[in-house]
Amino acid sequence: MNDYYAILGVSREANAEEIKKAYRRLARKLHPDVNPGPQAEEEFKRVSQAYEVLSDPQKRRAFDLGADPFATGGGAGFGDGAGFSFSDVMDAFFGANATGSQRGPRSRVQRGQDALVRLDIDLGKAVFGSDEELSLDTAIGCRTCGGDGAQPGTGRQTCRICRGTGQVQEVQRSFLGQVMTSRPCVACRGYGTVLTDPCYDCSGDGRVRTRRTLKLKVPAGVDTGTRIQLSGEGEVGPGNGPPGDLYVEIRVANHETFTRRGDDLLCTVELPMAAAALGTSLKLSTFDGKQDLDIRPGTQSGDVMTLRGLGVTHLRHGGRGDLLVHTTVHTPTHLTEEQEQLLRQFASLRGEERPEGRLTPNKGLFGKLRDAFKGD
Repeated sequence: MNDYYAILGVSREANAEEIKKAYRRLARKLHPDVNPGPQAEEEFKRVSQAYEVLSDPQKRRAFDLGADPFATGGGAGFGDGAGFSFSDVMDAFFGANATGSQRGPRSRVQRGQDALVRLDIDLGKAVFGSDEELSLDTAIGCRTCGGDGAQPGTGRQTCRICRGTGQVQEVQRSFLGQVMTSRPCVACRGYGTVLTDPCYDCSGDGRVRTRRTLKLKVPAGVDTGTRIQLSGEGEVGPGNGPPGDLYVEIRVANHETFTRRGDDLLCTVELPMAAAALGTSLKLSTFDGKQDLDIRPGTQSGDVMTLRGLGVTHLRHGGRGDLLVHTTVHTPTHLTEEQEQLLRQFASLRGEERPEGRLTPNKGLFGKLRDAFKGD
């Protein structure tokens, strides 16, 4: 009989942790992927068989008493039989449950998925915020079975295929011998139990889809693409599990008058030629009501007037942006005979009957700054 303690290089008083460390060290050294060849493969099998015996308290006790350890545990060694699983090898290298597979039946209660809905609002609501009502089609807990999934008055029975473990094992042959792998049971989907009589309303899922309404406070300053997170307002999970989160994505509709640029609002005012030349005042409709707008004499097309604090509310801090009013001077195209005579007299007074076209030089930024300083 092989001396498994000598194969692993440990004493007979070695504890489980010392045995595992010895096996890791030898397995890394002799693994066929690192040390190919029939001799290393055979030695690796012997080391693995020694670890199988000494890591199992029942087999180790039988070996210490001089009995055949495989006569008590059912199955042969790692290299010759099917008693050593692939997950045991991974656990020896990386710790318990290193394969990442769930051991035992999985819970029917799971967290629900997050949900995403889109909400269209107009620009005015984005400026000041609003209270909205959402209509959602989401999953909620089944009221008939209380999320249990079973028809009231019935229950569950242990799965006959996996016998309640939620997993079935398969034996596959490899260069290491026969390797045992586990996968979720198809019959019970890994739960370990099956419903004797699923709920008629939810078909055993523990939840049903329904339409519900939800009130939402849209903060001032949102813009297209802004997402508002509502914790716990998403889909209820299977088995009436905890709900996920709800994300509301905002989409701001275009306005017929105002355009948004950051937190500023832009608009354009068309002025008659005489009003632009002489100056005037007018009432401008804004989101804050009618506002007085003073037009200075000699206003040109493209001039911009700023109304402070009449823009969009800043989303993350106080205050608001500005309202920028662009001007366009309208030149009349249809004149009466009297208007034409008066305009010709005005042109004569200004010496503009036959004006010479002048090209305006493009001075650039530095040239404009230089002229500005000269004016001072």
